[in-house]
Amino acid sequence: MRKKIGIRSMRYLFLFIIFFIPGILRSQVLVESVAATVGNEVIYLSELESTIADMRRSDPRQSASKLRCQVLNEFLISKLFLEQARIDSVTVTKEDVQADLNMQINRAVVSAGSEEALERAFNRSILDIRKDAEKRMMDQQLMRKVQNTITQGVALTPAGLKKYYSSIPKDSIPVIPARYEFSIIQLDPPSRDESKAVARQRLLDLRSEILAGKSFSVLARLYSEDIESAKSGGEIGFSSRGMLEKEYADVAFSLSKNTVSRIVETRYGYHIIQLIDRKNDMVNTRHILIRPKISEEQSEKAISKLDSIADQIRNDSITFENAAMRFSTHKDSRTNGGKFVLLSADPSQRKSTLSMDEMDADTYMILRDMNVGEISDPFKTVDEQDGREVFRIVRLDKAMPAHTANLKDDYQMLYNSALQTERNKVEQEWVKEKIKSTYIRISDEYKTCDFLKEGWLK
Repeated sequence: MRKKIGIRSMRYLFLFIIFFIPGILRSQVLVESVAATVGNEVIYLSELESTIADMRRSDPRQSASKLRCQVLNEFLISKLFLEQARIDSVTVTKEDVQADLNMQINRAVVSAGSEEALERAFNRSILDIRKDAEKRMMDQQLMRKVQNTITQGVALTPAGLKKYYSSIPKDSIPVIPARYEFSIIQLDPPSRDESKAVARQRLLDLRSEILAGKSFSVLARLYSEDIESAKSGGEIGFSSRGMLEKEYADVAFSLSKNTVSRIVETRYGYHIIQLIDRKNDMVNTRHILIRPKISEEQSEKAISKLDSIADQIRNDSITFENAAMRFSTHKDSRTNGGKFVLLSADPSQRKSTLSMDEMDADTYMILRDMNVGEISDPFKTVDEQDGREVFRIVRLDKAMPAHTANLKDDYQMLYNSALQTERNKVEQEWVKEKIKSTYIRISDEYKTCDFLKEGWLK
């Protein structure tokens, strides 16, 4: 069962690892040694050392002394931004971070396996973990507001972009992989009633075995078609309603502990669900998924219909766009004349030009040998939204071969990179000036770091 589901430089390292570096969440703020003070902001020694220790655990090859200076630098700059937020009375409320906080906490619980496992990992109560994370997320938003104020006037002219591009050493200009724009017409296998009945009966048989005393988790490992959860005996971890398909969630939240559900249909197929545990607004469940299988006859019917549609388009009896709107079952593209777009929760991250790594292997293998404007033969693939087997034809609308980035073909990518570089320069200048007017005190054991010579020591 699948769930529905920069930081601009190293200077924001501690924000990136809120949930991935346990030492940060373990840090205490009572009767502690102070590593540094920046205005009214304090950096505690344990906060630094635990972060360094955890980073070395993830990569033991890293030098402790080098990391110590690197992390201190990041923390000091972050505190400068927070101090400026205090001076400018920039505010962030708890309500501003609740949605992201809930999502992050849920993901942390799911990753750990349970609330108890998360508490053991961090050696803190879930309430304390939540409070720490909430504070850091609020700090993150405060910093972003200050950064936006500092860089709001930064702009880039075409001449400035050309100068930036010319300044990049030739052997450092990035290579852009081959990318494709394409349109699709998708058909689901016809007459699936018989296949659905077979899938439902298979689950009924498995449910009977479980009720007769066989292990749900063992049967999930053997027969569930959700490959990832099957490895864990069908267990998907603690999840809120919003992280689950509605049909699945409605049943999961209605179950008593250890009971097994009736058959539940979602867009992924058919499930039986067992409730492992429930904590407030989250449930931990295991499930067995069976998908309806496509028969040879169904495949032949779908391919035959797609062949007919493709011939009509090639003979100019109908346009690809009209055919997509009339026949395609792919709801995300049919209203756009079949144009395929890689969806994202963030609208700004949606893409219509995709590289090999951003599309399924079946489609890539077809597109790589096509000419622009050509329409493929029908082929079977997997729907990227729900994992169902479907049939498609594709039209290659645009192909960009792998190439060294240039201003003609990659203007927006280079523009964004150049603009970020200019913003970073403005921030660096701001930091240099801010240091001069801010009270800063560094613990003696950290004063050997070379970067401190750049105005931090007074």
